[in-house]
Amino acid sequence: MSSEPERRRYDSLRRSAQARETRTAIADAARRLFVSRGWAVTTVREVAREAGVSAPTVYATYGNKAGLTRALADAADLSADMPRMLEELEGTTVPERHLAAMAAYDRRLFERAGDVISLVREAARTEPELATAYREGRGRGDETRVLVFSSWPDGTLRDGLDVASAVDVYGAVCSIDVYTTLTGERGWSPDRVELWWSEALARELLSHHRAGS
Repeated sequence: MSSEPERRRYDSLRRSAQARETRTAIADAARRLFVSRGWAVTTVREVAREAGVSAPTVYATYGNKAGLTRALADAADLSADMPRMLEELEGTTVPERHLAAMAAYDRRLFERAGDVISLVREAARTEPELATAYREGRGRGDETRVLVFSSWPDGTLRDGLDVASAVDVYGAVCSIDVYTTLTGERGWSPDRVELWWSEALARELLSHHRAGS
């Protein structure tokens, strides 16, 4: 027969599991509504109804609509598997492979969470908190590129390119807008986009000797 402490422990685990299920249900509902209806017109009450919970539960869980959206953005980063990219970056010293690893990460991010990135950008126009979150997200990506490009030997980048300019070029090539245009309007597969990104980045960023090697 179970003791009282054991029952209390399992009750605690059950409550934690229920809380996680509630958080997930709210986040899933918000993502569906934000993407289908637009961030600005979707209310917390509508998210609550879609998730099958009360509006106070949404507020207690995420604070407000901006907090909920920021949580979606954080989950989007996790979905792209940053540890996998870092392992691939650390496993080679070849610049072309570094570029391929970063392009693969961006492909995963946009493929799995492009809708979230777009809605955060939309919401950022009116919500300072989300504008900050959007800038921070872009900044984290730039920091990774700065670290990688700075690790390359002198002469790796094309003539006339410094690290800051290379980061700018990367951001122009590997963007959510380019990904959406190619996959949504031009019928490209995500695999094709990733391959083209890797090849285009090598052509645009690396010296003639490296790009042709």
